[in-house]
Amino acid sequence: MAATDKTQRPFGKVVMAALALHGSLAAPAAQAETAPEHGVIALRYLRYQDQQQVDVKYPNYDGTEPKKFKRITAKSPSVFVQAPIGTDWTVEASAVLDEVSGATPKYYTDVSGATSAPGMSDNRKAGDVRVSRHFSRGGVSVGVSHSSEHDYRSTAASVEGRIATPDNNTTFTLGVGHSEDVINPVNKVVTNEAKRSNEVIAGVTHALTANDLVQANVTYTDGEGYFTDPYKRNDKRPERRKQGAALARWNHHFAGWDATLRTSYRYYRDSFGISAHTFEGAWVQPVTRWLALTPSLRYHTQSSASFYYDPVMDTAIYPRPIVPQTYMTVDQRMSAFGAITAGLKAEVRYEDWTTDIKYERYEQRGDWRSFGKGSPNLDTFSADSVQVGVSRKF
Repeated sequence: MAATDKTQRPFGKVVMAALALHGSLAAPAAQAETAPEHGVIALRYLRYQDQQQVDVKYPNYDGTEPKKFKRITAKSPSVFVQAPIGTDWTVEASAVLDEVSGATPKYYTDVSGATSAPGMSDNRKAGDVRVSRHFSRGGVSVGVSHSSEHDYRSTAASVEGRIATPDNNTTFTLGVGHSEDVINPVNKVVTNEAKRSNEVIAGVTHALTANDLVQANVTYTDGEGYFTDPYKRNDKRPERRKQGAALARWNHHFAGWDATLRTSYRYYRDSFGISAHTFEGAWVQPVTRWLALTPSLRYHTQSSASFYYDPVMDTAIYPRPIVPQTYMTVDQRMSAFGAITAGLKAEVRYEDWTTDIKYERYEQRGDWRSFGKGSPNLDTFSADSVQVGVSRKF
């Protein structure tokens, strides 16, 4: 979960916002870009809980069967407002409050050590504002965001431009962004460490037919500064990280079933040596005039970082001594693994109101990887999340 790996949070949320493809597809009739006809206010609540199975003995457990420990719990209420100003301007703003608590593993699977140590608790406040100016065949958006917690602060800004062909069937997008982060861990390993990232994204969206919408974009991020996790022992990472990603999406509307299939593929690679593939599909099926169901499935597989070290657990729970080297990490998120996420969303629309609830189940295992060297000591990791929302047009 991002909240547990603050130094690795990806930037790009503001830049990427306008590139989302919607589930329902309309005929690609020529139409100038204008502000939305109605404003929207939305409230949302997310609850996240992860757990990890431990297959070794630990001080407070006398059995020999694997046992699951709850690790991180997150509760996240948020609010979003979108307001048109005339026909040429739109203002969007959101705010979120994350409450995170739970165990803090010393190593990547050392849950027993974490449960015997004091748990952690943290609150994160975040918000962003985005202003868009619409033109006859395009638009420009400027966004800023800020988040803060007791040991981490992040500020970001972005600019995005869009231009469409004369028939409005194809839209090209170009965006740039910059973020500044400051890290002050409570264990005082470091003080006022900083991390800066610059990002550029280029994309194209094209209506192939009245029922097919495709999109492709590439993203490049160049970051420098403090990428090490100060809360993990024997963790030392390079002070420069270059990241690249390519994303392809295709939405197809089945008119006979009044349903839409959403598919996507993403390839990622960075200078740490991690390569990843992510495949995702979702089926949007209206059941009645007011109810729609959306089952979804996602598969992610990645190789490990070039400086990833796989610790061997001994009878005393802790890994064997590690030979010092320039860069190293035992963070399971930088190991080679595969992960599957299955979800189901129910959405109810009635006049100007929309209510939805979504459940997702995530499970990660070392032997589910499709390539890369695996991690024999990586305990099974899983997470459950429930998200509830309500919105109203005005």
